[in-house]
Amino acid sequence: MNKPSVLAIIPARGGSKGIPKKNIKELAGKPLIAWTIEEAKKSKYITRLILSSDNDEIIEVAKTYGCEVPFKRPSELAQDGTSGIAPVLHALDECKGYDYVVLLQPTSPLRTVEDIDTCLEQVFESESTFCVSVTEASEAPQWMYRIEKNHLHAILDDDSLTRQELPKSYILNGALYIARVEEFLQEQNFLNKDTVPFVMKKENSYDIDEPIDFKICHFLMEERI
Repeated sequence: MNKPSVLAIIPARGGSKGIPKKNIKELAGKPLIAWTIEEAKKSKYITRLILSSDNDEIIEVAKTYGCEVPFKRPSELAQDGTSGIAPVLHALDECKGYDYVVLLQPTSPLRTVEDIDTCLEQVFESESTFCVSVTEASEAPQWMYRIEKNHLHAILDDDSLTRQELPKSYILNGALYIARVEEFLQEQNFLNKDTVPFVMKKENSYDIDEPIDFKICHFLMEERI
Protein backbone atom coordinates (compact mmCIF):
# COMPACT_ATOMS: atom_id res chain seq x y z
CA MET A 1 0.00 0.00 0.00
CA ASN A 2 1.31 3.45 -0.91
CA LYS A 3 2.12 5.80 1.96
CA PRO A 4 -0.60 8.46 2.29
CA SER A 5 0.35 11.98 1.28
CA VAL A 6 0.25 14.48 4.13
CA LEU A 7 0.05 18.27 3.95
CA ALA A 8 1.12 19.97 7.18
CA ILE A 9 0.02 23.56 7.73
CA ILE A 10 1.50 26.00 10.25
CA PRO A 11 -0.96 28.89 10.72
CA ALA A 12 0.66 32.09 11.97
CA ARG A 13 -1.10 35.41 11.58
CA GLY A 14 0.57 38.67 12.55
CA GLY A 15 -2.10 40.27 14.69
CA SER A 16 -1.41 38.86 18.15
CA LYS A 17 -2.52 41.35 20.81
CA GLY A 18 -1.88 39.46 24.07
CA ILE A 19 1.78 38.86 23.20
CA PRO A 20 2.99 41.23 20.44
CA LYS A 21 4.73 39.39 17.59
CA LYS A 22 4.09 36.16 19.47
CA ASN A 23 4.83 33.77 16.62
CA ILE A 24 8.36 35.12 16.13
CA LYS A 25 9.11 36.11 19.72
CA GLU A 26 12.31 34.45 20.94
CA LEU A 27 11.87 31.29 22.99
CA ALA A 28 15.01 29.59 24.31
CA GLY A 29 17.16 31.14 21.61
CA LYS A 30 14.88 30.75 18.57
CA PRO A 31 11.72 32.37 17.23
CA LEU A 32 8.68 30.56 18.60
CA ILE A 33 7.62 29.33 15.17
CA ALA A 34 11.05 27.76 14.54
CA TRP A 35 10.44 25.00 17.10
CA THR A 36 7.40 23.73 15.21
CA ILE A 37 9.08 24.04 11.81
CA GLU A 38 12.15 22.08 12.90
CA GLU A 39 10.19 19.23 14.47
CA ALA A 40 7.79 18.96 11.53
CA LYS A 41 10.68 18.81 9.06
CA LYS A 42 11.97 15.71 10.87
CA SER A 43 8.73 13.81 10.27
CA LYS A 44 8.91 10.69 8.13
CA TYR A 45 5.25 11.02 7.18
CA ILE A 46 4.75 14.69 6.31
CA THR A 47 4.92 15.08 2.53
CA ARG A 48 4.85 18.86 2.44
CA LEU A 49 5.16 21.50 5.16
CA ILE A 50 3.79 24.98 4.49
CA LEU A 51 3.18 28.24 6.35
CA SER A 52 -0.09 30.16 6.14
CA SER A 53 0.51 33.77 7.18
CA ASP A 54 -0.55 37.30 6.30
CA ASN A 55 2.59 38.83 7.82
CA ASP A 56 5.80 39.50 5.85
CA GLU A 57 8.06 39.32 8.90
CA ILE A 58 6.69 35.92 9.95
CA ILE A 59 7.00 34.70 6.37
CA GLU A 60 10.68 35.68 6.20
CA VAL A 61 11.46 34.01 9.53
CA ALA A 62 9.69 30.82 8.44
CA LYS A 63 11.65 30.75 5.18
CA THR A 64 14.88 31.19 7.12
CA TYR A 65 14.10 27.95 8.96
CA GLY A 66 13.27 26.08 5.77
CA CYS A 67 9.49 26.26 5.72
CA GLU A 68 7.79 26.61 2.35
CA VAL A 69 5.47 29.60 1.90
CA PRO A 70 3.49 28.99 -1.32
CA PHE A 71 1.09 31.91 -0.78
CA LYS A 72 0.37 34.90 1.42
CA ARG A 73 -2.83 34.52 3.39
CA PRO A 74 -5.51 37.11 2.51
CA SER A 75 -5.96 39.71 5.24
CA GLU A 76 -9.67 38.86 5.56
CA LEU A 77 -8.61 35.40 6.77
CA ALA A 78 -6.30 36.82 9.47
CA GLN A 79 -8.68 38.83 11.63
CA ASP A 80 -9.38 38.41 15.35
CA GLY A 81 -12.77 36.90 14.53
CA THR A 82 -11.54 34.54 11.82
CA SER A 83 -12.25 30.90 12.64
CA GLY A 84 -9.33 28.50 12.93
CA ILE A 85 -10.82 26.41 10.14
CA ALA A 86 -10.88 29.16 7.49
CA PRO A 87 -7.07 29.26 6.93
CA VAL A 88 -7.00 25.46 6.63
CA LEU A 89 -9.72 25.47 3.98
CA HIS A 90 -7.87 28.25 2.14
CA ALA A 91 -4.58 26.31 2.25
CA LEU A 92 -6.25 23.14 0.97
CA ASP A 93 -7.72 25.12 -1.91
CA GLU A 94 -4.26 26.48 -2.73
CA CYS A 95 -2.48 23.14 -2.27
CA LYS A 96 -4.61 20.33 -3.66
CA GLY A 97 -4.04 16.59 -3.99
CA TYR A 98 -3.23 15.37 -0.45
CA ASP A 99 -4.78 12.51 1.48
CA TYR A 100 -4.40 13.99 4.97
CA VAL A 101 -4.05 17.45 6.45
CA VAL A 102 -2.21 18.20 9.70
CA LEU A 103 -2.62 21.51 11.53
CA LEU A 104 0.43 22.43 13.61
CA GLN A 105 -0.10 25.55 15.70
CA PRO A 106 3.20 27.33 16.44
CA THR A 107 1.98 28.05 19.97
CA SER A 108 2.76 24.42 20.91
CA PRO A 109 6.57 24.53 20.85
CA LEU A 110 7.09 21.50 23.10
CA ARG A 111 5.37 19.12 20.68
CA THR A 112 8.01 16.73 19.30
CA VAL A 113 8.44 14.86 16.02
CA GLU A 114 7.71 11.70 18.01
CA ASP A 115 4.33 13.16 18.93
CA ILE A 116 3.64 14.04 15.29
CA ASP A 117 4.68 10.70 13.82
CA THR A 118 3.13 8.54 16.54
CA CYS A 119 -0.15 10.37 16.05
CA LEU A 120 -0.03 9.91 12.28
CA GLU A 121 0.79 6.22 12.71
CA GLN A 122 -2.23 5.85 14.98
CA VAL A 123 -4.41 7.53 12.36
CA PHE A 124 -3.11 5.39 9.50
CA GLU A 125 -3.29 2.09 11.38
CA SER A 126 -6.80 2.73 12.73
CA GLU A 127 -7.94 4.27 9.43
CA SER A 128 -9.34 7.20 11.41
CA THR A 129 -10.73 10.18 9.54
CA PHE A 130 -10.26 12.74 12.33
CA CYS A 131 -7.84 12.92 15.27
CA VAL A 132 -6.92 15.63 17.78
CA SER A 133 -4.33 15.66 20.53
CA VAL A 134 -5.38 15.83 24.17
CA THR A 135 -3.72 15.72 27.55
CA GLU A 136 -5.04 14.58 30.90
CA ALA A 137 -6.75 17.43 32.75
CA SER A 138 -5.26 18.51 36.06
CA GLU A 139 -8.72 18.63 37.64
CA ALA A 140 -11.93 16.77 36.92
CA PRO A 141 -14.94 18.87 35.86
CA GLN A 142 -16.82 17.50 38.89
CA TRP A 143 -14.47 19.64 41.02
CA MET A 144 -14.94 22.84 39.01
CA TYR A 145 -17.18 25.78 39.84
CA ARG A 146 -18.47 28.97 38.28
CA ILE A 147 -19.12 32.17 40.19
CA GLU A 148 -22.60 33.58 39.84
CA LYS A 149 -23.79 36.55 41.90
CA ASN A 150 -20.74 36.07 44.13
CA HIS A 151 -21.65 32.45 44.95
CA LEU A 152 -20.06 29.19 43.85
CA HIS A 153 -22.07 26.87 41.62
CA ALA A 154 -20.83 23.45 40.52
CA ILE A 155 -20.20 23.06 36.81
CA LEU A 156 -21.46 19.50 37.04
CA ASP A 157 -24.05 18.69 39.65
CA ASP A 158 -22.51 15.39 40.71
CA ASP A 159 -20.78 14.97 44.07
CA SER A 160 -21.41 11.25 44.40
CA LEU A 161 -17.83 10.20 43.66
CA THR A 162 -14.67 10.75 45.65
CA ARG A 163 -11.60 12.23 43.95
CA GLN A 164 -10.11 8.73 43.68
CA GLU A 165 -13.24 7.38 41.98
CA LEU A 166 -13.58 10.11 39.38
CA PRO A 167 -12.87 9.03 35.78
CA LYS A 168 -9.92 10.66 34.02
CA SER A 169 -10.77 13.80 32.11
CA TYR A 170 -8.96 15.12 29.05
CA ILE A 171 -8.63 18.54 27.42
CA LEU A 172 -7.60 19.61 23.94
CA ASN A 173 -3.99 20.78 24.01
CA GLY A 174 -3.91 22.46 20.59
CA ALA A 175 -0.81 20.62 19.40
CA LEU A 176 -2.15 18.31 16.68
CA TYR A 177 -5.23 18.34 14.47
CA ILE A 178 -5.37 15.69 11.75
CA ALA A 179 -8.03 14.79 9.21
CA ARG A 180 -8.48 12.97 5.96
CA VAL A 181 -8.86 15.77 3.44
CA GLU A 182 -11.98 14.48 1.72
CA GLU A 183 -13.92 14.19 4.97
CA PHE A 184 -12.52 17.45 6.33
CA LEU A 185 -13.76 19.38 3.31
CA GLN A 186 -17.21 17.95 3.96
CA GLU A 187 -17.26 18.52 7.74
CA GLN A 188 -15.13 21.70 7.80
CA ASN A 189 -14.17 20.82 11.37
CA PHE A 190 -11.71 18.55 13.15
CA LEU A 191 -14.16 17.78 15.96
CA ASN A 192 -17.17 15.57 15.32
CA LYS A 193 -18.57 12.17 16.26
CA ASP A 194 -15.76 10.39 14.37
CA THR A 195 -12.86 12.22 16.06
CA VAL A 196 -10.44 10.02 17.98
CA PRO A 197 -7.99 11.23 20.66
CA PHE A 198 -4.22 11.13 20.69
CA VAL A 199 -3.04 11.43 24.28
CA MET A 200 0.11 13.48 24.80
CA LYS A 201 2.29 13.91 27.86
CA LYS A 202 1.65 16.99 29.95
CA GLU A 203 5.19 18.27 29.50
CA ASN A 204 4.73 18.36 25.71
CA SER A 205 1.26 19.90 25.84
CA TYR A 206 1.71 23.53 26.88
CA ASP A 207 -0.05 26.00 24.60
CA ILE A 208 1.21 29.59 24.64
CA ASP A 209 -1.66 32.02 25.08
CA GLU A 210 -0.52 34.40 27.82
CA PRO A 211 2.90 35.81 28.87
CA ILE A 212 3.13 33.32 31.78
CA ASP A 213 2.87 30.47 29.26
CA PHE A 214 5.92 31.82 27.47
CA LYS A 215 7.90 31.74 30.72
CA ILE A 216 6.83 28.17 31.47
CA CYS A 217 7.69 26.94 27.97
CA HIS A 218 11.03 28.79 28.04
CA PHE A 219 11.95 27.05 31.29
CA LEU A 220 10.89 23.62 30.00
CA MET A 221 12.71 24.09 26.69
CA GLU A 222 15.89 25.19 28.44
CA GLU A 223 15.69 22.01 30.52
CA ARG A 224 15.22 19.93 27.38
CA ILE A 225 18.09 21.40 25.38
